[in-house]
Amino acid sequence: MNRNRLTPIRNNPNDAAAHAYYKELEVDTLARTIWGEARGEGSHGMEAVAAVVMNRVAIARDKGGYWWGASPIQVCQKPYQFSCWNRSDPNFRRVVDVKDDDLHFATALRIARRALAGALADPTEGATHYHAAGADPYWAKNEKPVAVIGRHIFYRPTGTE
Repeated sequence: MNRNRLTPIRNNPNDAAAHAYYKELEVDTLARTIWGEARGEGSHGMEAVAAVVMNRVAIARDKGGYWWGASPIQVCQKPYQFSCWNRSDPNFRRVVDVKDDDLHFATALRIARRALAGALADPTEGATHYHAAGADPYWAKNEKPVAVIGRHIFYRPTGTE
């Protein structure tokens, strides 16, 4: 049986367009995560959430993959990692519907672009997890916080190094 083989097309002008589209999708997804998780925390708190996402991406890339995903989109939308993406969360519909003219979302977009460009300092000291003050998640039971920023407590749980 003779089968046609798929071969890549070199210098396809659509590659640049697809790459640019994916980069904007990364910015949008990260910004919505930042906005959904920390819009009431000011720029510093929003930067901290961006740092957690980027720390997870860096660890996954260093390890050749990790359970939470290896790209900003995968990390942000991994089920039950960032509550704003949980469909049962009252915040979910707001995250999906937020528009660019929302002042806090505009700030989140700027922070997301800086984070993805590698131009954002990490105020969390390498944290990969956080929770709101007053919450008591099971995973934080024996962990030592590495930072407290606004109303969030940040951790780098053992085993994520």
